[in-house]
Amino acid sequence: MTTQTQDRATPTTYAQALNAALRDALREDENVLVFGEDVGQLGGVFRITDGLTREFGEQRCFDTPLAEAGIAGFAVGLCTQGFRPVIEMQFDAFGYPAFEQVVSHVAKMRNRTRGAVTMPMVIRYPYAGGIGGVEHHCDSSEGYYVHTPGLHVVTPSTPADAYSLLREAIASDDPVIFMEPKSLYWSKAELELPVRTEPIGRAAVRREGSDVTLITYGPQVPNALKAAEVAAAEEDWRVEVVDLRSLVPFDDETVAASVHKTGRAVVLAEAQGFAGMGAEIAARVSERCFHSLAAPVLRVSGLDIPYPPPILEHSYLPGVDRILDTIARLQWDDEPDLTFLDGPLGQEAHR
Repeated sequence: MTTQTQDRATPTTYAQALNAALRDALREDENVLVFGEDVGQLGGVFRITDGLTREFGEQRCFDTPLAEAGIAGFAVGLCTQGFRPVIEMQFDAFGYPAFEQVVSHVAKMRNRTRGAVTMPMVIRYPYAGGIGGVEHHCDSSEGYYVHTPGLHVVTPSTPADAYSLLREAIASDDPVIFMEPKSLYWSKAELELPVRTEPIGRAAVRREGSDVTLITYGPQVPNALKAAEVAAAEEDWRVEVVDLRSLVPFDDETVAASVHKTGRAVVLAEAQGFAGMGAEIAARVSERCFHSLAAPVLRVSGLDIPYPPPILEHSYLPGVDRILDTIARLQWDDEPDLTFLDGPLGQEAHR
């Protein structure tokens, strides 16, 4: 992979945008370090760090032992000495051995020291499925990190956001969990680098609509846009697509404004549905937009099972048909469903 700062728009993949962001950060700040398993001479499993060791040397971009807890702990120590480490966990589920370090130290150090010690660390997690990978290589683990106070969690869905949000994450004095959808590494856009998009904490409306808001992030943004296109062509449903970009901090303002406008909401996430990020989004929308909602907030998610073998991946992942079927449940019943009043729940409600 050859990527360099450009002075005109050229076709740039998501992976190349990440590579350029790391390269530019290394050039501009000698305290930035990049390390992890196979990120040096190999350039990473997905070649995100390709060429960085050749350009900056093994003191700035280097390989580590296969010990994720040690990688994270080492990064904590470097932060206390003024460095800005960017570490790669190679695959989503490979980061679980480092979870104790992330939760107990990375997330809490700044609060524990009343701000005296910052954690300007980025932990890059290639995550989610859609690449024909096997178990332990396709987890959607964002739920663990968004539940941990002290961490920022972002997941870009476009090459422009990949570059911009990674640069911002590296510059942040708070630790950032940077979740990269593996299925989007080869997506491409015309970019003029360096590029800056909306900051961490701001969502983006990727498609305007008036009938229903489809709220999503990361790997499911392309599916959401495709579903919105099909909905418009086949059913004349005008679907607004909101890309969260940042899970923590969460942009309640943009999400609520969209739902207030459309009156209906569907939350789309690749992760398992039970107690996941999608449930949190649905709860926030219900709390903030209750009087604007013409129907319950519905969810589309992965199944509540371990990630399946590649041959069954298509059945596990949310797809356009499942998204459209869920939207159809909101279209366009203006009469409330009161059948529950005949059952035990309804009897309880009348007491």
